[in-house]
Amino acid sequence: MRPVSLEDHKRSYHWRNDEETARLEAGSGMYRYSHTPLEQIEASYEKDIRTIDKREVGEFSIYTLGEESRHIGSIGYRNLDIVSRRCVVGLGIGEKELWGKGYGTDALKALINYLFKTMNLRRIQLDTWSGNTRAVRSYEKCGFTIEGRLREDTFIDGKYYDTIVMGLLREEFQYES
Repeated sequence: MRPVSLEDHKRSYHWRNDEETARLEAGSGMYRYSHTPLEQIEASYEKDIRTIDKREVGEFSIYTLGEESRHIGSIGYRNLDIVSRRCVVGLGIGEKELWGKGYGTDALKALINYLFKTMNLRRIQLDTWSGNTRAVRSYEKCGFTIEGRLREDTFIDGKYYDTIVMGLLREEFQYES
């Protein structure tokens, strides 16, 4: 994970304008997320990335390791509550040929480790739609459990899906050495 650069932010243009990627990442919010002009993405960098209050929101780019390191997605946290010591996380791997290869799981474990150890949080939450089964499996590999289901809460491609709410408590996370 690295801080988001302008080039990283601009790279999301291709992911956001790919229908399959946008649907998985944004669900029913796809109409707001996709079909975004490059100029709008460039303009949003200053507002959405450079000037955000890092005490409340954290955005990072996901890179592969090694000599051929490349930007493949994004991950972050939001709705940080320092009194209750909790936040909401989200991630997306934009490079389709790398889906199902464990990059999202690895990045999420790194973020969880940071949030629990460095930021001293107690709880992490996320949500996704029930049709995004690859994401649910990845979250479960990281220790998240399904805490709730909002039935037929989101409308995607002419069909209703449940919103799945998942949570992870600090003592449930298995730290890797």
